[in-house]
Amino acid sequence: MSTVAVPSRRPVLADVVSKSLLADAILVVGAAAFVGLLAQISFTIHPFVVPFTGQTLGVLLVGSTLGIRRALASMALYVVAGLVGLPWFAGHASGYSSLLFGYLLGFVLSVTLMSWLASKGNDRNVVSALGLFIIGELAIYAIGVPWLAIDLHMSLLKAISIGMTPYLIFDLAKAVVAGTLLPTTWRFVDRSTKS
Repeated sequence: MSTVAVPSRRPVLADVVSKSLLADAILVVGAAAFVGLLAQISFTIHPFVVPFTGQTLGVLLVGSTLGIRRALASMALYVVAGLVGLPWFAGHASGYSSLLFGYLLGFVLSVTLMSWLASKGNDRNVVSALGLFIIGELAIYAIGVPWLAIDLHMSLLKAISIGMTPYLIFDLAKAVVAGTLLPTTWRFVDRSTKS
């Protein structure tokens, strides 16, 4: 009989601080509020219909640091609370916007993929962390852009040109900042736990 070694899940950053259900709840609520706070960094440039926001940076950080259960819970809280009236979507908006709802669903896909990749150790060095954040951004677009095309009755290529292409330079900048900060934070945590 042969045995196959199953790789164990590596801890994500939140595992370092969360040792109880109460700590998990605080992380989930805090992460949702963090995304809502960054969503208020928002502006729209004509003719684009999707606002430029800081919100996606929050989503990427949640996905890369909380682990899958806490990340999904925080995004579910963010989306549901915003849909029922908490004004923490971009520009203090709340409620259902058919135009932008695909991006919110993309947040859920993004944190799922990122949490899984972070649990494999892709959050520990700059190169893999940068890839992690780029995958997270692409996951948001993978649902948001086709949804936008359907909602506005336009081709996918047109939706890409107004719902993705203008945002790529900002998203790359977010990925570089976050992809540098996360491994740096891990180095600090590793040093402090060895002391």
